[in-house]
Amino acid sequence: MSGQIIVQQSGNSVVTDLGRFRGPRYGLPVNGALDQYSARAANILVANDDNAPLLELTALDFRMTTTSDILIAVTGAPLSLTVGGRACPQWEPVSVRAGETVAVRGITGGLRAYVAIHGSVDAPTLLGSCAPDTVVGFGLQLRDGMAVETLRRVPPIRQPYFDMPLFRLAVERPHPGRRLRVEVTDGPDFAEFGDSANLLFRSEYTVSPRSNHIGLRLGGELPERTTTGEVLSRGVPVGAVEVPSRHELLVLHRGRGVTAGYPVLAVATSLGLDVLAQARPGDTVRFARTTVAEATAGYRRSMQQLEALRQSVITVFTLLGIGSPARWRELPAAACG
Repeated sequence: MSGQIIVQQSGNSVVTDLGRFRGPRYGLPVNGALDQYSARAANILVANDDNAPLLELTALDFRMTTTSDILIAVTGAPLSLTVGGRACPQWEPVSVRAGETVAVRGITGGLRAYVAIHGSVDAPTLLGSCAPDTVVGFGLQLRDGMAVETLRRVPPIRQPYFDMPLFRLAVERPHPGRRLRVEVTDGPDFAEFGDSANLLFRSEYTVSPRSNHIGLRLGGELPERTTTGEVLSRGVPVGAVEVPSRHELLVLHRGRGVTAGYPVLAVATSLGLDVLAQARPGDTVRFARTTVAEATAGYRRSMQQLEALRQSVITVFTLLGIGSPARWRELPAAACG
């Protein structure tokens, strides 16, 4: 092992990855980082695999120190990031010297932030994923004083002239704000709501404080189902927009169970789920109708942006003499730095 991070102020933080993709076939939710775009970007910025374990911070302040030199990147909601008391940018790689304190404060304009560390951290896995699962009681929930092993060290990288910013990598930075626009496709039960189904696109909904990683509860004017037949329990996708009662909508997120018995009016797109991952209680949501083809094209554009970022990281890191991500994956931890 190369070193450790020592959690000083855990807030509400976990170690996670992109999810347990083998889970649903065994009846387990996929879980994983709720804002997948920000999590992927954080790992790419430090030349990790997209699915490498990283820290997910929700709402509250977080502080840690490190026993070795590391390279980090912080993405997600806007926030204040300091390293050793120095203000540092988000969405860029940042060097941290051994003994320095990394502080994340004031998460605003969103709910979740992601901290990736070059080489990643050591975390237990279940069905190939370290993503926490509250139903089965699995996962690495960080606590004050906890030590987590880091797998590689990176000597400090500093601009030799005037201490100017070293990295200027072009990356799309989502800024959803407090009024969110979420694209959805028609759900399997859309026709059962008749003319009232279009209320979903004409109304504004408010995020309930009872929302969590399993689902977001939204209050507002609700479409009403015109049929009376019972909905049998069946498989439901992540992003399903359900109408379980006359009081609220329920948008199932990555912690959702794999089956449910409520009518599914619509399904949030992958990019729409990233927007909802940053929704705070009291935020307002408006839904926009799209097609599967349009949603697929939007997702592909998003992945192309991340691939362009990856190529920039490879170029910059190689010029700095750190090496290429492909070479890092081939070498044992002790060979780096």
